[in-house]
Amino acid sequence: MNTQLKITKIGNSAGVVLPKDILAHLDVDVGSVVELTRTPRGIELSAPEPDFDAQMAVARAVMARRKRALRELAK
Repeated sequence: MNTQLKITKIGNSAGVVLPKDILAHLDVDVGSVVELTRTPRGIELSAPEPDFDAQMAVARAVMARRKRALRELAK
């Protein structure tokens, strides 16, 4: 899906307006947070995974508990 978007001035910044079909494809609404990722081809815009923060909290807890074992494995 290739869509051309026009960059417009918004105050001292610049922005693009996302059409309804793009919002539907991302499964987001006005006011939602999206993630912007640099890729070798340019920029990727995606909706964040809803449970990612919870998964990272669990991973950080495990890493904190198993710090010595992980340090040994990294050698």
